[in-house]
Amino acid sequence: MASPHLALATNKLQSSFGSFTAALNFCLKGMVSFKEVAFGVACVGVGASVGTILILHLKADLLRLLIPIFLLLIFVYTLLSPKMGEGDRPAKLKVPLFYGVFGVGLGFYDGFFGPGTGSFWTFALVSLLGFNLKKATAHTKVFNFTSNFISLGMFLIGGHVIWAVGLLMGVGQMLGAWVGSNLVVRQEVKFIRKVFLSVVGATILKLFWDFLH
Repeated sequence: MASPHLALATNKLQSSFGSFTAALNFCLKGMVSFKEVAFGVACVGVGASVGTILILHLKADLLRLLIPIFLLLIFVYTLLSPKMGEGDRPAKLKVPLFYGVFGVGLGFYDGFFGPGTGSFWTFALVSLLGFNLKKATAHTKVFNFTSNFISLGMFLIGGHVIWAVGLLMGVGQMLGAWVGSNLVVRQEVKFIRKVFLSVVGATILKLFWDFLH
């Protein structure tokens, strides 16, 4: 059986393929401006580096219980807010403050543990920066790729990765990410909202199942 660090590193490898493919597609479609996200990317990189260094020395057992609870709150809030993310709204936080807090924080979380990071990013971008759901999803993939790539690099320094498995899963990730990102571009916000709720719900069930077993 692979060690937890090997499993985490291999997951970062395959996730990097998917998040890069989706992020690239969104950038090519003009949904993300690098100038807009540059500071956020830097903050995510700092957080992911620190988080990965810590997970190499600590256990994430407490997060296995807390994160499903946080995701459940997001699920319920989104379910009860049918208009959430339909259009751009005024930001509740200044952009530098948002990325300074959530960029570092979510980057750290993704480096340290990871599950549900995309859902946290999308929710934060919609609720605090006022992004519509399409724009939030596109930006989420850029930040996901950043933390995945930085975390993978830290794991590689320690020699923690199963290349054959990670690369094989990465191919599937690329195909899925390309199809999924194109659906985001073409579909209405209501469709994206349904997918978002489905992904969050499935993640909650998976994390609770893992915790109980």
